Amino acid sequence: MRAGHRQVKTFSGGMRRRLDLAGALVAEPPVLFLDEPTTGLDPRSRTELWDVIEELVDRGRTVLLTTQYMEEADQLADHIVVIDQGREIAQGSADELKAMVAGERIDVSLPTKTDVPAALRVLARFSLGEPHVDNRTLTAPIAGGATTLTHVLRAFDAEGVAVGDVGLRRPTLDDVFLTLTGRTTNTKSTEPDRSNDSDLSQSTSSLKEAA
Repeated sequence: MRAGHRQVKTFSGGMRRRLDLAGALVAEPPVLFLDEPTTGLDPRSRTELWDVIEELVDRGRTVLLTTQYMEEADQLADHIVVIDQGREIAQGSADELKAMVAGERIDVSLPTKTDVPAALRVLARFSLGEPHVDNRTLTAPIAGGATTLTHVLRAFDAEGVAVGDVGLRRPTLDDVFLTLTGRTTNTKSTEPDRSNDSDLSQSTSSLKEAA
């Protein structure tokens, strides 16, 4: 049976979101407001709805989107306003916001603890601060991105340090939110709700404009 002949209550979450969006588009508004449209959707449905939103923008619509998913804001938004406890605390493009968080870091996982001292000596030569050790995992803040990572790997090889896994990590919008607020995006406020807008108090408002 086709979806058009089924009752809405039998639709999946993703189908209901599409139906809500279709209803909002009937009047062909030039500006569309979407309040956390992907909340509760599985990853596939979320990606499909992202595609629909991007297609709308390509057709000339401006979309104002509220979301608590930082990845979603990063994917969709040209301009982002970060709101905490009902107040704006930062705004800009995703790259501009990420630039507020100090740089990149190298994460290194070693097969054994034997090489930890040597690995620390190597990382100290490239690190912007003191490397952090957690069992067999080492983390060091760096500058220079992939170029520095290449130098570190060569230095590990020269020192005979066996590496199980290594990665270059750049700041995310989650890092930005944590840096600006001191807590994760999922932390619930302990203060009483004075404005009945607690759902939006830790959201990111994202504006996607037609090119």
